[in-house]
Amino acid sequence: MDSGAICYRISRISRRDFGREAGLYTFAMTDISRRIVRAGAAWLATLLAACGGGGGGGSSPPVVAPPATNYTDSMVYSTAPTASLQNANEITAVTRHQLVLGGTTLNYTATVGHLTALSVGTGPAQASFFYVAYTLDGAASATRPMTFFYNGGPGSASVWLHLGSFGPKRLATGIPATTADRPFPLVDNTESLLDVTDLVFVDAVGSGLSEAIAPNVNRTFWGVDADAAVFRDFIMRYVVANNRAASPKFLFGESYGTTRSAVLANVLETAGVTLSGVVLQSSVLNYASNCGLYANTTISCAGYLPSYGATGAWFRRGSLDPQLAVSPAFIAMMRTLTTSRYDPAVRSFLASGALPDADLLDQLAATTGLAVSHWQAHLNMQPDYYRVNMMPPTLLGRYDTRVTEFNNSVPGQEDDPSDSFISPSFAQRITEYLTSLQYTNPSSYVLLSNAINNWNFSHDGRAAPDTIPDLAAAFAHNPRLKVLSMSGYHDIATPFFTTEQDLARLGANPNVVQAFYIGGHMTYLDDAARVRQKADLANFYRSALVP
Repeated sequence: MDSGAICYRISRISRRDFGREAGLYTFAMTDISRRIVRAGAAWLATLLAACGGGGGGGSSPPVVAPPATNYTDSMVYSTAPTASLQNANEITAVTRHQLVLGGTTLNYTATVGHLTALSVGTGPAQASFFYVAYTLDGAASATRPMTFFYNGGPGSASVWLHLGSFGPKRLATGIPATTADRPFPLVDNTESLLDVTDLVFVDAVGSGLSEAIAPNVNRTFWGVDADAAVFRDFIMRYVVANNRAASPKFLFGESYGTTRSAVLANVLETAGVTLSGVVLQSSVLNYASNCGLYANTTISCAGYLPSYGATGAWFRRGSLDPQLAVSPAFIAMMRTLTTSRYDPAVRSFLASGALPDADLLDQLAATTGLAVSHWQAHLNMQPDYYRVNMMPPTLLGRYDTRVTEFNNSVPGQEDDPSDSFISPSFAQRITEYLTSLQYTNPSSYVLLSNAINNWNFSHDGRAAPDTIPDLAAAFAHNPRLKVLSMSGYHDIATPFFTTEQDLARLGANPNVVQAFYIGGHMTYLDDAARVRQKADLANFYRSALVP
């Protein structure tokens, strides 16, 4: 641990318990800790002055970038359920870069490597987290925001957000077209958030190159609560180790990462870490409201209907006016149809088996492009059935219905073209990119482990998580917390209207903002949507940072 981190921690020690707290750092500053205990509060005041603490405020000095280094990490990492490291290192590769955004040249530092999460910040070692951080050179740490990014799965590495969304580089996928050269080229990202916030992309335990530390094993942290707790420990350790206690802090999670974010926001606030904002990308906040997660035929699929409508409009299917396309007026109409007619009809059908009147069936066919006969046979329309039968023999994507392929899959084992089209390029480019950042390792970087097959989904007394109460608890801790939810109209993995309905349970909260885009689960892969998202994110950060 560096001296800046130690100084920060000691600055938090009160005179009442200075001896107990100082003892936590005997391993790092043995002589200083002993003198603190002997000399008491007077010595503590002197030490604080030497650290730059104590007394009045004053402006925060600029962050001084560490010297550039390369690093060949010889450690072998595993994502197997029972794997663990006997010891871990915290050596990093550090490189300097430039990025031009809006005509301004940004100088930044990339730091790649591992950091050990300690239980609630100072206890036993839990896991070795692999991360890539981008920090703006010369920025003042007290005012410079920092954002922690992670994907979901569970079991997914954060490569999708890292190389697809708002980092300094991105893969040019051309989505929703499937004509781009592969592997996709890695280009400067003119919608990067680096002009707004420092960026820390971190892989969950048992994904990427992150691994548990013995006596823990990877699956020790494969559960809703254990996962959120170890992410809390990583974030608290990162903040202290990098002397960023005063920095405004944000979370940015995607898919299951939004489930994590809701729980993580609450446990961070409970631990005394104040957040400025939480960004939810393509949310799954309540597993009991999403019928597609386990093909659960007992849950209403009504939340999917507006996404089916947006898909039909995109392909100009059904008897709709082609000029409607995916307009706000059309989406508003789909919301009304869902809440006023379709959802009540589905709930009645689930209770009694009774089909609705012919008029509603005709409306469903007209707005989605799927024939009446399909709605008669499958009124509670599951997303996998929809994407197979919407335009046979064309198969629609699950993450993005606009991405299609000829369906030659085994029935019941259909491919997802919106995933299979992009995954090989992300897998190849992340290894190449890490090498360009002067970090090499003999292990395979694992995009998706089998954690989901071993995951403990129970949370708060339920078999599957409902994290809206966790968000509510985070707001109770911190009423100034801001939340931005971003969803794509063509995502039938985490449909936007289901997210809307889930967040509505928080009540009328002006600190919760929702934004919607033409696009799929990874809206940022769409060039037009990404430009809009960057503008919305910049506004969100500005609002969250208002004193």
